[in-house]
Amino acid sequence: MIIIGEKINGTRKRVAQAIQERDAAFIQDLAKKQTEAGAHWLDTNAGTHPSREADDLIWLIENIQAVVDTPICLDSANPAALEMAIKAVKKTPMINSISAEPNRLNGILPIVAANKCPTIALAMDEKGIPKTKDERMIIIRRIIAETRKMGIPDSNLFIDPLAMTMSTSSESGLIFFDTIRAIRSEFPEAHITCGLSNISFGLPARSYINRVFLSLAMAAGLDSAILDPMDPEIKTTLLATELLLGRDRYCLNYTRAYRAGVFNK
Repeated sequence: MIIIGEKINGTRKRVAQAIQERDAAFIQDLAKKQTEAGAHWLDTNAGTHPSREADDLIWLIENIQAVVDTPICLDSANPAALEMAIKAVKKTPMINSISAEPNRLNGILPIVAANKCPTIALAMDEKGIPKTKDERMIIIRRIIAETRKMGIPDSNLFIDPLAMTMSTSSESGLIFFDTIRAIRSEFPEAHITCGLSNISFGLPARSYINRVFLSLAMAAGLDSAILDPMDPEIKTTLLATELLLGRDRYCLNYTRAYRAGVFNK
């Protein structure tokens, strides 16, 4: 399971404050704690006005890289900011994200191809997020046709079928799982990811929904997620689910985590 740590995001009030005040210690602490918790990538979103986004992204990158070697997932829809930020990273970054929206395909896809970056691909176009699995698959096929033209291997794609909140449709979970299965069948080399907490937006006791959703999505074929790796309940859910899906040889990861006290936090 490929974990993309979600915490360094300027749309969060405390992170926005740290960016504004240039509080490097706060950002570095988030980078270290997410890395220690098992994040494979650190999503990095400045969340600021396009006129200053590049400078803020570079500041974030420099401070993250000063304390961890974890590769960075550059989270921006601004091609100019991405091009400048890529020059500051030490390791090839992931790009979050492309979609079938013309401005993203035309503006961001060439950057992805030129830098051989893994990229998150959203199952949406200029009309928004489709309601059905079949409509989402049409968009995913369009995106992959374009990425293949640009020489991007399917294995560099992290397809996000886009989990919609259950509070607006009781079918959201089922549609998401069906879309995962369709992607896994048609594009077996591609990764499948999602923003985990979107499914529970607007509902009470969200952590229960998020944990069960994670397990069901992994069983359907999800192999990546954008989440809080520091959440002990998410961590234990991941360990138990990988165990039950036969991905933990001899139960080593589960038993080691138990002995380390992970299940007692």
